[in-house]
Amino acid sequence: MTFEPLTSDFYGFSSLLSEQEREALQTIRDFMEHEVRPIANEYWEKGEFPLHLVKGFLATDAARFAWPETAPFENSAVFRGMAAMEMSRVDASTATFIGVQEGLVMGTIGVTGSQEQRDEWLPKLASGEVTGAFGLTEPLSGSDSARGLRTTARREGDEWVINGAKRWIGNATFSDITIIWAKDEADGQVKGFIVPTSTPGYTATKIERKISLRAVQNADITLENVRVPELLRLQNANSFRDTARVLRLTRAQVAWSSIGVAMGAYEGAVKYAKEREQFGKPIASHQLIQDHLARCLGNITASIAMCVRVSQMLDEGTQRDEHSALAKGFCTARMRETVAWAREAMGGNGIVLDYEVARFFADAEALYSYEGTHEMNALIVGRAITGVNAFV
Repeated sequence: MTFEPLTSDFYGFSSLLSEQEREALQTIRDFMEHEVRPIANEYWEKGEFPLHLVKGFLATDAARFAWPETAPFENSAVFRGMAAMEMSRVDASTATFIGVQEGLVMGTIGVTGSQEQRDEWLPKLASGEVTGAFGLTEPLSGSDSARGLRTTARREGDEWVINGAKRWIGNATFSDITIIWAKDEADGQVKGFIVPTSTPGYTATKIERKISLRAVQNADITLENVRVPELLRLQNANSFRDTARVLRLTRAQVAWSSIGVAMGAYEGAVKYAKEREQFGKPIASHQLIQDHLARCLGNITASIAMCVRVSQMLDEGTQRDEHSALAKGFCTARMRETVAWAREAMGGNGIVLDYEVARFFADAEALYSYEGTHEMNALIVGRAITGVNAFV
């Protein structure tokens, strides 16, 4: 298998990967191009997710963290980021599914689960035998999840009784398990639970009428006296600090995904500019179009450079919350600019799905907001800069 560098990776950052990582990245790219791209617009428009692709996609070892229980080979954070980028440059909804399954769900169990929980659940999630969702955000608690959780857990003997609600939970309409974060009534600390979705009192309802990431199956979840055994409580999740350890792993992945969305829009605009003729010649020959495309490529290149370094810091053990927050905030803002320029370069055709750029343009809005809004990430960075906490 020969790895082909992307033209949108203008400085050739993929050369930083090992040969094995480049081969794995090519496998992911081939799957996305041959299996996902032909149906991405259709499923986006229908608001459905192509569940029939899940096991085949997971078999590509797409972005798997290097857990000893499941990793097919030792891989770097830069590889995992570039895998998210590769997925998103074809379809951000597919990348979001993987981000939940292999990042948030497997990440939670990998970071906060006991060895017994890791042994039981990680292989099942990695193979697609079990699908998962991650329940942190609530109807009245998004940015203030650290102290605003209203979902509660109360221990009764060897069981926990969970009550509350969650919102915007990806994969939740079809997941077999959902990681639920709830505040322990006894000590006020946030704890995590592996909740089978078949448990009585658990209900998931699809959120309709979205304009972004339409193929992602987001749901409202209600939990009414949901009982789970102590053995399904994540044994090393004892406060929101442990929740934050998981988010630190995944926030930079969203930055990488935003680069992929920008790449997809940029590549679509380049293709269109070479084919579309106006005034007797391809619009690619017009200076203003070339300026748009050069600006897009500059944003993409700067964002890759930032994400490469923040991923290297994760592997080195030096990455802090403010590092991933800066990457997420900066890269999603540059993505928003890039998809707008790409759409603009296509004129009216930029708003129809036929040319794909419209899908990237719409999907960018969701990435801009989830895993911490732009404003919240700015305050995390601002606190690191000034030493002053400006959170309300």
